[in-house]
Amino acid sequence: MIITKQKPFAEIMKGVRGAKSLFIFGCGDCATLCRTGGEAEIADMTQKLAAEGVAVVGGTVPHTTCHELDVQRIARQHKEEIGKSDAILVLACGAGIQAVGDSLDKPVISGCDSLFIGNSKRQMNFYEKCSACGDCVLNETAGLCPETRCPKGLLNGPCGGAVRGMCEVDQTNKCVWIEIYERLKSQGRLDDLMEITAPKERSKANMPHKIEPPARHGK
Repeated sequence: MIITKQKPFAEIMKGVRGAKSLFIFGCGDCATLCRTGGEAEIADMTQKLAAEGVAVVGGTVPHTTCHELDVQRIARQHKEEIGKSDAILVLACGAGIQAVGDSLDKPVISGCDSLFIGNSKRQMNFYEKCSACGDCVLNETAGLCPETRCPKGLLNGPCGGAVRGMCEVDQTNKCVWIEIYERLKSQGRLDDLMEITAPKERSKANMPHKIEPPARHGK
């Protein structure tokens, strides 16, 4: 999931740029779980905006706001309310904000910052474990990503700076290379560590990414 944090209200008001009426899009998936763009956050934001003299003429929380066709469908359902608004405030990740911006002919205001791809262990506890680098090495590292979980991104073993098993950069985190060693040992795979992992092909991380189905001949 995409982990977000809501922008400071003063920054959101700066983005409002004098608009007197807003429609708000939230997101029923990641932003709701992050408590940055669910029903409760829209209600709270509506009150804050009202105190600043900005009316919220409507709001919606799509299941996933990054789904552009669904955003367009929902926008048609709220056509009248959206038509009364001066701008659209989006409380979602950057993908959701752009999905709304690409779907509507209205100024769009970003209400959140996207932080990282995160795993959720329990409510409001999120952990970055994947960098979406496009060149996964998890098969070689017992399912633990050194690209993401080692601050130095080391691919062939630890730096040697760990103290009592904890990372020297952030001592609240275990050294992922010690975790990799321990997991491989428990699986009887320590010989895997003898293989040198080649440098990653960084071109696979070039942006913007896209995936499209191959063209079908005769169609």
